[in-house]
Amino acid sequence: MEAYIYDAIRTVRGKGNKRGALIGVTPTELATQVLVALKEKHDLDTTQVEDVILGCVGQVMDQGANIAKTAAQNSLYGDHLCGVSLNRFCGSGLEAINQAAAYVKSGFRQLIIAGGVESMSRVKMGSDGGGMFMDPAVAIPGHIVPQGISADLIATKHGYSRDDVDAFAVISQQRAAAANAAGRFVSRIEVKDVNGISILNTDENIRPSTTKEGLAKLKPSFAQMGAMAGFDDVAIDRYPEVEAIDHVHHAGNSSAIVDGAAITLVGNEAIGKALGLKPRFKIRAAAIYGTDPTIMLIGPAPASKKALKQAGMNVNDIDLFEVNEAFAAVPMLFMDEMGVSHDKINVNGGAIAMGHPLGATGCMLTGTLMDELERQDLTTGLITLCIGGGMGIASIIERV
Repeated sequence: MEAYIYDAIRTVRGKGNKRGALIGVTPTELATQVLVALKEKHDLDTTQVEDVILGCVGQVMDQGANIAKTAAQNSLYGDHLCGVSLNRFCGSGLEAINQAAAYVKSGFRQLIIAGGVESMSRVKMGSDGGGMFMDPAVAIPGHIVPQGISADLIATKHGYSRDDVDAFAVISQQRAAAANAAGRFVSRIEVKDVNGISILNTDENIRPSTTKEGLAKLKPSFAQMGAMAGFDDVAIDRYPEVEAIDHVHHAGNSSAIVDGAAITLVGNEAIGKALGLKPRFKIRAAAIYGTDPTIMLIGPAPASKKALKQAGMNVNDIDLFEVNEAFAAVPMLFMDEMGVSHDKINVNGGAIAMGHPLGATGCMLTGTLMDELERQDLTTGLITLCIGGGMGIASIIERV
């Protein structure tokens, strides 16, 4: 049985700090607004939607108490609608879609809403604690370091200079600005207040004026942490071929901290026909892959290779890729390892320009890729993200 994506909707992304436009909007409201938008767009018979699966990384405070069910209840879809929240760190939004597809393919469910939400202005990254990063008994023997150290380790090991990663960041900003001006983000909706007045109608973090000269003035974000806290030594102990960590990443070439929510509607063929819905894409493959937790962020390439093998495809069968720009070195390594040129990857910019709302990003990338494949009249796309702790996730979609 096939699992189809009938539609994808996301909010604009707001800066995830106290000055961000969406700080006054709860994550429940962000998720509710995409649910309501989906319902209204398709005049959807919500009694046929069985479950809501939402990725969310910081499941405390405003995002605690199963935010998926909270949003489902708040959406007025009906008391029947169930909800489950999941956490595969940065891959959560794509994991939600993959789990929905698995339910549909198995015949256990007919119609599911899957996506993610993260309000990083209200629930700060790391607010949920956790043994992996907080317990020395786990972190020390695992050679676990902060993600920024891992990104700089990748850059050092593979020879990406500060100039290289800054150049990549400028391209991300330029592409996002061009796509935004051209209206290519068709799955995007504005966020409104309780009176229906627009709060934010564009991705707040895009900076069209970004230049390499400007980025060159920014100090490396992780150099002091690496030296003072000893994380550089931990990484070098694990990778002794690296004599010293070259700290090249900073706020301008790393993913921006933002707020946002996104969903997809995933179902089988029969329910689509019954509800008069036209499928846009089918999910061809979904894969995960574990990696060394020290270098941590190298999972996209092996996860993608695993997904391609599962689908009986090779990298040349993929028309466009969305590779999450957690740090510039991540998609750069993916391009080198997969032999894919930059003109097929993140053609409308990425998280460096628009931001990475942790639990929602994988779903946002899926919607962006769907829109662009349709715009260019192309067929196949691959979405992949690196994941904290040493994982990668990838999915392949194909136009119907």
